[in-house]
Amino acid sequence: MRIGREGHMRRREFITLLGGTVAAWPLAARTQQAGKLWRIGFVSGAVRPPALERSLYAGLSHGMRQLGYVEGKDFVIEYRFAEGKYERFDDFAGELVRLKADAIVLATPAAVRAMQKATDAIPIVMGYSTDPVGNGFVASLARPGGNTTGLASSSTMRLRNSSSCWP
Repeated sequence: MRIGREGHMRRREFITLLGGTVAAWPLAARTQQAGKLWRIGFVSGAVRPPALERSLYAGLSHGMRQLGYVEGKDFVIEYRFAEGKYERFDDFAGELVRLKADAIVLATPAAVRAMQKATDAIPIVMGYSTDPVGNGFVASLARPGGNTTGLASSSTMRLRNSSSCWP
């Protein structure tokens, strides 16, 4: 994984990493339902790119394929793009719950509350959050609790660590 000039990983690599996170569901859960078509909800606040398969959002399906999963046979991704209209997140959450998504991946922390309000059973994977504990998304980084997990910005951790050095 490459880190950019300011210490940030590149978007495509981030989404691929996120795909690996979703695919890393417990082996027992995967083997219990061999042949099941896993439904993954994917929510973004952005506009849907004209060529989804060539965009940074393709990293999720690419990561799943790298792990040996076949799209359409092993998993399907239900993409939802808010196009900057964050009020749509509640509707997206309801749709994904009705579709019985097996996991919901969020490309924006702005969608976390809507998803948490809609379900306490479906795993929610935050693509990133600068402060998931401070925002009340999870109980702690070590033990998030509930059905929400994901990646936290390393800059938050750096700030917390450096603040402990000051009197």
